[in-house]
Amino acid sequence: MVTMLLVNTKQNKYCERLLMGDPIQLKDEGNKHFQVGDIDKAIECYTSAIKVCQDKKVLAVIYRNRSACYLKKESFANAVSDASKAIDEDASDIKALYRRCQALEKLGKLDMAFKDVQRCATLEPKNKTFLETLRRLGAEIQAKLKTTFSTDSRVQNMFNILLNEEMDKEKKEKAANNLIVLSREDSGAERIFQNNGVALLLNMIETSNAELILAAVRTLSGMCTGHKARAMAIVNMVGVDKMCSIMALDNEEIALATCSLFQSINDSLTGADTRDYGKEASLVLDAAKDLKTILLALLEMVANKKVSGHGRDQALNLLTKNVPRKDMKEKDHSRTLFTIDHGLKKILKVCGQVPELPDQLPLTENTQLIASVLLNKLYDDLKCDPERTNFRDICGEYITSKIDPNNMDKSLHAINTISGLLQGPFDVGNSLVGQQGIMEMMVALCGSEREVDQMVAVEALIHASTKMSRASFFITNGVSLLKDIYKKTKNEKIKIRALVGLCKLGSAGGDDYALRQFAEGSTEKLAKQCRKWLCNPQIDSKTRKWAIEGLAYLTNDADVKDDFVEDELAMKAMFEMAKSRDKTILYAVACTLVNCTNSYDKKEIIPELVQLAQFSKQHVPQQHPKDKKDFIEKRVKRLLKAGVTSALAVMVKADNSILTDQTKELLARVFLALSEDAKERGTIVAQGGGKALIPLALEGTEAGKVKASFALAKIAAVSNPEIAFPGERVYEVVRPLVNLLHTDKEGAQNYEALRGLTNLAGYSEKLRVKIVKEKALPEIENHMFEENDRIRLAATECMCNLVTSKEVHARYLQDGNDRLKLLVLLCGEDDDKLQIAAAGALAMITAAEKKLCTKVTLVTVQWLEILQRLCLHTNPMIQQRGLVTVYNMLNSDDSELAKKLIESEMLEILTVIGKGDDNPKRQEAAEVARMCLVKAMDLGLIKPFSSPS
Repeated sequence: MVTMLLVNTKQNKYCERLLMGDPIQLKDEGNKHFQVGDIDKAIECYTSAIKVCQDKKVLAVIYRNRSACYLKKESFANAVSDASKAIDEDASDIKALYRRCQALEKLGKLDMAFKDVQRCATLEPKNKTFLETLRRLGAEIQAKLKTTFSTDSRVQNMFNILLNEEMDKEKKEKAANNLIVLSREDSGAERIFQNNGVALLLNMIETSNAELILAAVRTLSGMCTGHKARAMAIVNMVGVDKMCSIMALDNEEIALATCSLFQSINDSLTGADTRDYGKEASLVLDAAKDLKTILLALLEMVANKKVSGHGRDQALNLLTKNVPRKDMKEKDHSRTLFTIDHGLKKILKVCGQVPELPDQLPLTENTQLIASVLLNKLYDDLKCDPERTNFRDICGEYITSKIDPNNMDKSLHAINTISGLLQGPFDVGNSLVGQQGIMEMMVALCGSEREVDQMVAVEALIHASTKMSRASFFITNGVSLLKDIYKKTKNEKIKIRALVGLCKLGSAGGDDYALRQFAEGSTEKLAKQCRKWLCNPQIDSKTRKWAIEGLAYLTNDADVKDDFVEDELAMKAMFEMAKSRDKTILYAVACTLVNCTNSYDKKEIIPELVQLAQFSKQHVPQQHPKDKKDFIEKRVKRLLKAGVTSALAVMVKADNSILTDQTKELLARVFLALSEDAKERGTIVAQGGGKALIPLALEGTEAGKVKASFALAKIAAVSNPEIAFPGERVYEVVRPLVNLLHTDKEGAQNYEALRGLTNLAGYSEKLRVKIVKEKALPEIENHMFEENDRIRLAATECMCNLVTSKEVHARYLQDGNDRLKLLVLLCGEDDDKLQIAAAGALAMITAAEKKLCTKVTLVTVQWLEILQRLCLHTNPMIQQRGLVTVYNMLNSDDSELAKKLIESEMLEILTVIGKGDDNPKRQEAAEVARMCLVKAMDLGLIKPFSSPS
């Protein structure tokens, strides 16, 4: 009782001292927490002790201890601060000096850290830790100084060359390229920045030399990439208006480079830069203001007459890429609402431009389509009906304000704006076409004497008749009008547009043979005229583009498809146009190719439902005789021969805003149709199809990604990966194939993906590691249980190529799973190919992991019977794999297992096979059998045969 009372009294006194704020007790308590690793509690105790401590020597110790805590937590700036406070009290505090040295080194302040450890070494000259740190920091400082001086001098030298007017062109180009390369490395970018580089780059921009401007902009882009603080500084030093004025220049390369600069700044300011700035973080201000300034400046560029067509394209591209949400799960879409409020009318103004009229904005061939794509993305990003209604109202007000019976040019602008909306958010454009007077105006403009009126009206009619209901209206009211224009006009531009209108109306029934809108042979005549225009190089490219638009509609008819692929000149002319700078053609080319290859989705026709529909007098879709499989295969071969793959490869590289997700899906469908025949896959690879498929498999609609991945799998299954996907691209192929393994995908997709991965896994260890990292193993193992024979075989072959990987070994060594059991049982199947794969995997994995040799005997009681069957198999490949597994077991250091094998019928089997010298095909098996017998002799399980003397 007395002892308990004394203990309680001590604890009470200790608690009282803590409550009273005794710095010694608080320090001791902090030390205890530090020793057990509770750093946060230790910091709390030391902080409390600092607040109440009056003794300077004790205070120095507490600061030193808290500095150690901050070092543990990697809060290096705080560690330096506390160590400095300890040193202020005691300049010879060696522990505080060394802790400050450690923290300063972590912060990259090597010269200051060196001074501290130098003092430590002076105080304790024999301390090995101090001497080693002193040597290491000295070497690092020398290396850094060497790099710094080297980089500084290189940077200055490059600027001197670039700004010297007398320097020859070749030297200037080399210096410019060196500067760009240097800016892409963080250390180089920082040296340029610290050496007054931004001012020098601005001097290069002021020279008005296009090459120098381009080099300066690309260097700035490299400096801004992935560094928030530097990006913000450059925005404020150069100025957003200045950057916009550079992008506004009539130079495509400079506009594109400035667009990349803006994108680098945006990525750095919106969170792509994840580096820790430590104490300097307080200097990196909130980027919201700069981002808003950039957004407003880009919107101002959209409708500014002083901006070139290339600059306008890039401003629209930046808005398309950065304003709408990339993921609809994100809640914040304030940038979209802000853009609609401040810029929707400006974007509509771009859509409404009529280049043939005077005083229009400078445009490229692609500008109006890019604007339509942006409108579509903004509309799709809206969350609710009131937001969509507001969007429609702004568009409606804008159109209404431009319609003026007394000013035909303004009215044309309104109609052309509707055309732009019909190519973007179709529902908005469609609702505007339905407004009273709009349709009538379009029809009236078709009868105008001015050719530009007819041209704009016909284009609007073409875009408006996308839906069957609209097409029916025009077939009733507009066909005669379009025919009239086609026959009477002498202007080729109007003639071809009228023809495309007729083409679109003629194809309103799609590929339904029973829903032909025009008389027999009419669509073929229209298509023939389109092909004639397409092949005529004397006609301007914009007009020839409309010929492809016509074919995109007419190729719904199988007769037209067949005629088109027979016309090699027309095909090649279309492919050449697809490779041109005018990218507005991409969708029409993709549609034409999808029609020719029949790679669109087809609804399954159930005979019972057809009979029911016929009984109830409902329309039943009919297939054209030339849409059967053999006709499709012939068309695909002709397209490949004409060079369709190289055209597709160029199309995939197009500007992202024009290459919409829908277009990507169409291209993926075409690629899949082309790769159907294994014999043609070599041609696809030779023309760059393998590389082109990778971006299609990674981006776009879900259906498009699956189609592209499926085509990729077909190519990967039969091609040399080094040729099909050169360089680092081969590693990008793995993820799309792994995605095809999921159970929600079709069996054919699973099968081709497994074959593709098998080929890749057999190529290199790095690829095997990549396959494992993409979490393919569980999916492959699931498919090894499949009832479908082909899928089970493909999965087992894939596993056979993966078993040399350490990660696979680890999975097979785990307890509580049936992986090894499945492999052994698959060795006992009747399918030779399956046995070869399973036995090969078993032989390799038991060679790599001796523990698995023993585990084989525990997974199934049939193991010995299966092994004997493998060794007696008539197929030499299976037999050899079985014998290698037996050898692995004898060599596994498990004497009981070896004894069990030799005491079974296996000894007789090995003896018989080992004597087989007469069959060349079984020489390898005989050799392995003899190795097994020698091993058994070495283990003392059998005695060598000796003949009597």
